[in-house]
Amino acid sequence: MTSSLRARAEQALRACGAADDHPAADGELIARTPLDGSVLCRLNPSNPEQVSDAIDQAHQAFSRWRTVPAPQRGVLVRRLGELLTEHKADLADLVTLEAGKVTSEALGEVQEMIDICEFAVGLSRQLYGRTMASERPGHRLMETWHPLGVVGVISAFNFPVAVWSWNTALALVCGDTVVWKPSELTPLTAIACDALLRRAARDVGAPDGVHRLVLGPGPVGEQLVDDPRVALVSATGSVRMGRTVGPRVAARFGRCLLELGGNNAAVVAPTADLDLAVRAVVFSAAGTAGQRCTSLRRLIVHASIVDTVVDRLADAYRQLRVGDPTEDGVLVGPLIREQSWAAMASALERARADGGTVVCGGERLDRAGVYVTPALVRMPAQTEVVREETFAPVLYVLGYDTLDEAIALHNDVPQGLSSAVFTLDQREAERFLAADGSDCGIANVNIGTSGAEIGGAFGGEKETGGGRESGSDSWKAYMRRATNTVNYSDQLPLAQGVKFGG
Repeated sequence: MTSSLRARAEQALRACGAADDHPAADGELIARTPLDGSVLCRLNPSNPEQVSDAIDQAHQAFSRWRTVPAPQRGVLVRRLGELLTEHKADLADLVTLEAGKVTSEALGEVQEMIDICEFAVGLSRQLYGRTMASERPGHRLMETWHPLGVVGVISAFNFPVAVWSWNTALALVCGDTVVWKPSELTPLTAIACDALLRRAARDVGAPDGVHRLVLGPGPVGEQLVDDPRVALVSATGSVRMGRTVGPRVAARFGRCLLELGGNNAAVVAPTADLDLAVRAVVFSAAGTAGQRCTSLRRLIVHASIVDTVVDRLADAYRQLRVGDPTEDGVLVGPLIREQSWAAMASALERARADGGTVVCGGERLDRAGVYVTPALVRMPAQTEVVREETFAPVLYVLGYDTLDEAIALHNDVPQGLSSAVFTLDQREAERFLAADGSDCGIANVNIGTSGAEIGGAFGGEKETGGGRESGSDSWKAYMRRATNTVNYSDQLPLAQGVKFGG
């Protein structure tokens, strides 16, 4: 199987025009597949000089790219979208090989890239400013938006290409250039995407340095964080990473866009459509083997139905097929690496010590790679282990009596990314969405916590970092605002009626 997986990776890279990019027979950066833990290839990580050169090339290209009219910048992103569509299957195969996603999820991630390109192309003609009423006669007050500079993108393994595209498509139409540091666990998907974007730039005559790729572990990202030529650092990862990145970027007065941890919960009310709720919960909790930042980790169920819900979930969990994500019918692929299983096993041990009961799952399969059965855990209370994010398929179930109690439980965690309520009672739904309801950046009704669409702004509050990416007005993070006052009169009235001179 190892040789066939390696051959598939090479074929996909070759199809994307990246077969000869970054080769290294004895490179220190090892691209492995979680499907069986084998090595796909070895690469040379970027050294400090190469990272600095990449930033410099992007910085130089920015001086040209920012003056290109935004609709023309959109032509580059349109071409990228066309190439992504052409190579959708190739990229999806790399996503499966490197991140372990089942085929439909991998294809869905690439489709998300195509969708954000379409969104960004439309946005290139809608970078609107405002005109405001001036208090002074013969004056016009307005605001304009301008390109920001080099955007450093640091992405995580679980969405190895989609999150990059959210940032890059918007940054490019906003007039910025990009330096991308992907997860060291998923370098091949990044190499393929970089090759396609470089091809798109050649096809439309865009400056060569509008996008640069750098590879390697933490120190590579630290250069992006600390370099004053990088105007915005968009970083996706752990809360621990964010605690380092945020202050360091702020120390040089740069901008930061953080997408960090999520300990997402759903409330199941007595009026919920349980058929719908169970389907949504199973996908949100077990999809991508629980390795989404929006994965459902806590289920807060009304006491009158909690036993029924747990029984139905347990039945569904026992029917989930875990295994090779390329096989038909498999819904749960592997964890990314051994450390993920260690964290999951530790969390389950702590949950049992806190009085929890593992209803089903939580076992490792005897095969190459890290394959586990999603765990369903009944908890007597929201203990410390429940309040922590474990990046694995562990779902804790808690009971509640009143909606106020459910919302209090929901909000009593450090993270604030995604949330949901299942109810057919409009009052309960509106209460959950109100200012004193869910404290998350994403709050849903009768749909799970994962699977956000690109049209809405994506991100969360508290330890999730406060950043917003993708749709809505997230583009404003990639631009700088200027307030303009134009005096078209022959007088010089001062604001607030101030008098100066004779």
